[in-house]
Amino acid sequence: MHIQTDAVIIGAGPVGLFQVFELGLLGLSAELVDSLPQPGGQCSELYPEKPIYDIPACPAIGAQELIDNLLQQIAPFNAGMHLSQQVEHFEKKDDGRFQVITSQGTEFDAGAVIIAAGLGSFLPRRLKAKGLDEINDPPLHYKVTDRDAFKNKTLLILGGGDSALDWTMDLAEAAKHVHLIHRRAEYRGAPASVEKVKALADQGLVSLHQGMITQAIHDQGRFQGLEIMDLEKNKSTIEGDEVLVFWGLSPDLGPIAEWSLEIEKKQVAVDTEKFQTSIEGVFAIGDINTYPGKKKFILSGFHEAALAAFGVQKYIYPDKRQFVQYTTTSSIMHERLGVDSPGKQ
Repeated sequence: MHIQTDAVIIGAGPVGLFQVFELGLLGLSAELVDSLPQPGGQCSELYPEKPIYDIPACPAIGAQELIDNLLQQIAPFNAGMHLSQQVEHFEKKDDGRFQVITSQGTEFDAGAVIIAAGLGSFLPRRLKAKGLDEINDPPLHYKVTDRDAFKNKTLLILGGGDSALDWTMDLAEAAKHVHLIHRRAEYRGAPASVEKVKALADQGLVSLHQGMITQAIHDQGRFQGLEIMDLEKNKSTIEGDEVLVFWGLSPDLGPIAEWSLEIEKKQVAVDTEKFQTSIEGVFAIGDINTYPGKKKFILSGFHEAALAAFGVQKYIYPDKRQFVQYTTTSSIMHERLGVDSPGKQ
């Protein structure tokens, strides 16, 4: 399959999806490539039911709901979606365009390439403990797809970041009891979330533990709990029914690391004008990029996508005059979005 397009977007997470929208507003076509079998990136793969609180105008929105809304928003632009495949060949041609070929043989002739691959190819960091391999079907979970499955159960939640704190808060009242286990007393999540979790602990809904996991406890292959060792090397056993592990992701740039891009600590360096990389015509947005002051928020990625779209337009059509149009008033924007302009019958 050979496809000509203005831009190939590598990564179909929330930022990659929104990039389609921003390109579409400028009249630019896009094709999405993602190694996962569905769009949505981490939101769909790791925490589809996790509530997100920092999306503008949405006091709270589920991660999968956010993805569903983005898919609806970009529908007018008919972007191609190429899932369960990875970019294996990348080449900048003499005319400044790019040849991109995926693991399934899909070939693109693209005016620009936008990397929106999140943390790259990613897997959750796994729990490894003595005794785990002796347990029949160990009750380990690295994402929550059905929160009702944890009702009235004793949960052991591992981690000290936002995901661990968010799910502790979310499941505290539904579960029989929640044990939050972190290697130290200081948490990495948002201060407001830390305070809420501590308040739940004061109410007796949550128990807080500090220590390292040393062993999985079982009775003839049936899981019973985890043994932890604190900083003073005291050991204790925490009994439970299910274990939810939120230790973050192990990032791997995969083939992107071989593209001769400027890389800083497994992230792609970009400018802050148009989020272009060290290769002209290649842009990077979202968690995969780095620049002074970078903050890994979805809303930051949305901002980067907006500016990157103008950068892509300028790269492909350098002689075309650029001007800002507003979706509230521009008849051109309304036509591209497939909506009626005010006063149009």
